[in-house]
Amino acid sequence: MFDVATMSLFFALLAVAAEVAVAAAVVVAFDRRLLASVRADLRGLGVPLAFVVAAVAMSGSLYFSEVAHFNPCHLCWWQRGFMYPLVPVLLVAWARPAWRLWRLALPMAIVGAAIATYHSAITRWPRLEVGSCAVDNPCTLKWVEKFGYVTIPVMSLSAFLLIITLLLLDRRQS
Repeated sequence: MFDVATMSLFFALLAVAAEVAVAAAVVVAFDRRLLASVRADLRGLGVPLAFVVAAVAMSGSLYFSEVAHFNPCHLCWWQRGFMYPLVPVLLVAWARPAWRLWRLALPMAIVGAAIATYHSAITRWPRLEVGSCAVDNPCTLKWVEKFGYVTIPVMSLSAFLLIITLLLLDRRQS
């Protein structure tokens, strides 16, 4: 139905939107009254929105590997290992807020973001790679590059950062 170029553009635009939202949250964090207002507006929505972000990120990952036939590298698999479980964890956290499963989701997203940060860096600067990937499927390969910087690892990083931001802003869990 949609070709790889169209879907790559779609997921890249979502990544940019996530980056704008995270940047806005950072700016908002410097104004206590505005931060309190945003937290009040987001109360109870952070976990469901984080679930949607994780589900869309997982769907994009599966699209790139199963439909576009992009072979995931070792670091992609590690990121998937932290993103995919976020979907059921955040779904249950949304359905059962008293269980406080967001406390499990937050560290998972932080570790995933750390891996995605390294992956994004070595995609941009291949000399930083320290032998974490296979020679026949290098982590430095750019299957997608939109807007001069949005690659698949950047898309992953953007999703992890937005999930972290949403979980931290939603005061429902405290």
